[in-house]
Amino acid sequence: MPSLAVKLNSVFFKFLFKQRLQNRIQTPLNESPNQYGITTRPEESVSASNPSFTDGVATKDIHIDPFTALSIRIFLPESSLSPPEQTGPKTKPKSSQQVYPISLIQRRKSYGLLNMEAPRNDMRRSSFEGLDLRSDNNAYQGYAPSPQNCKKLPIMLQFHGGGWVSGSNDSVANDFFCRRIAKLCDVIVVAVGYRLAPENKYPAAFEDGLKVLHWLGKQANLAECSKSMGSGARGVGAEFTKAEVQRHIVDAIGASVVEPWLAAHGDLSRCVLLGVSCGGNIADYVARKAVEAGKLFDPVKVVAQVLMYPFFIGSVPTESEKKLANTYFYDKEMCTLAWRLFLPEEELSLDHPAGNPLILDRSPPLKLMPPTLTIVAEHDWMRDRAIAYSEALRKVNVVAPVLEYKDAVHEFANLDILLKTPQAQACAEDIVIWVKKYISRRDNEFSY
Repeated sequence: MPSLAVKLNSVFFKFLFKQRLQNRIQTPLNESPNQYGITTRPEESVSASNPSFTDGVATKDIHIDPFTALSIRIFLPESSLSPPEQTGPKTKPKSSQQVYPISLIQRRKSYGLLNMEAPRNDMRRSSFEGLDLRSDNNAYQGYAPSPQNCKKLPIMLQFHGGGWVSGSNDSVANDFFCRRIAKLCDVIVVAVGYRLAPENKYPAAFEDGLKVLHWLGKQANLAECSKSMGSGARGVGAEFTKAEVQRHIVDAIGASVVEPWLAAHGDLSRCVLLGVSCGGNIADYVARKAVEAGKLFDPVKVVAQVLMYPFFIGSVPTESEKKLANTYFYDKEMCTLAWRLFLPEEELSLDHPAGNPLILDRSPPLKLMPPTLTIVAEHDWMRDRAIAYSEALRKVNVVAPVLEYKDAVHEFANLDILLKTPQAQACAEDIVIWVKKYISRRDNEFSY
């Protein structure tokens, strides 16, 4: 059973969250809702971005759509500063450069996982090569990539939880989780700040998830265009003159300049989707649309997805829905309130495709879905339907394992009060082990 502390925190959490949901239901919305929307709530504790490598990860926020509040936070691990590994004979680095080793600190007994943490603060110089720390208050102070010898890392697109009505990509809890994954998995995490309900009901959050995937593809194309215009010779992190900015290609969603971190370090041919709770529904939707689009998203390739206790529901109750309806933190009554706030009134149904992945006539066929890891918790009323979805994928020969955690609750690896528990750490490590199978290059396979 969960600890006494978890039970007490659950009671307090449910009281506050349910009160907020009921207030939003009773508060009338404008007849013509503001499509710009919001991506965080005033009561949410947020973490400021820091483009310098703090705790092994640099972060930055980008507003990617001028017509909505859609934004992203990029988590770049410090391991990106290491030179890319050479397949040929190794050469000694120049004396003017310092190569920072990756500490292989811990091994999990059951899995043999290498904990690829970045060097500790006391192992680093006061400034890195490529780290711009000019004293001018108006100048950018943070990491700017060097044009040569940049290490390429896979991309992980992350969608936070919160029942579509709360949570944010820059919350303290989500920031901690994304930093952990970026360091352990050695990936660039792109956390999506999608629009929340009820201000923006379905399909806003789903459209935002897909729009970010489009934006990543646009970024790859813009990076190539900038090279042809000569900016590549100056380096992707260099500042542009006014004349050069005017020469940039402007795409349909407002990406007019190359994002330097992604251009220098992002490998969009190795893209993994990770969704937490309702974010799992968004991740699965984006994966489906990527499959349907085929090569239209090139060079972006979704190679796998991770669904962490997805918000899967349906009209026919499962055994877990019957037995665990009044479970810890996100109980069935609370999630039903959130569902009412998320869906337009005319579409309100427990079998809506946004919540039930096993409805008939689903497109595309399940057999075309990417490898899918599903995380479930023992004390989660939505667990059975997530397991059923995984079983349906395996029946059509999709790699779709399930990891179930004993004595765990919904969002046990993402709630702020549980983030530092051994169980949350173990879950992150398990995700890393599985994801590495699909993002490791053949010339540099990860050892299990």
